[in-house]
Amino acid sequence: MYYKVFGALIIGTILTVAAAKVDMGPLNNVVMLLIACTKATLVILFFMHVRWSSRLTWVVAMSGFFWLLLLFTVIGDYISRGWVPGTLR
Repeated sequence: MYYKVFGALIIGTILTVAAAKVDMGPLNNVVMLLIACTKATLVILFFMHVRWSSRLTWVVAMSGFFWLLLLFTVIGDYISRGWVPGTLR
């Protein structure tokens, strides 16, 4: 099973490099973040043994993903700083 997960991580890395070479406009970041989240999920579930852990470990792992989602969507600190072209000043 570890070899299959490792193979999936290698394929994810190849997909990330391929996505970086293709110009998809603003979708580049979205595609690469989806690939990175998928790879992180595989690492957390299998290599960190969260898949076979207690429910408390699941809660802690999911709270980390929730916090990351919160940072990316709700807080918006990156956009509100004013040094990004076309945003508030």
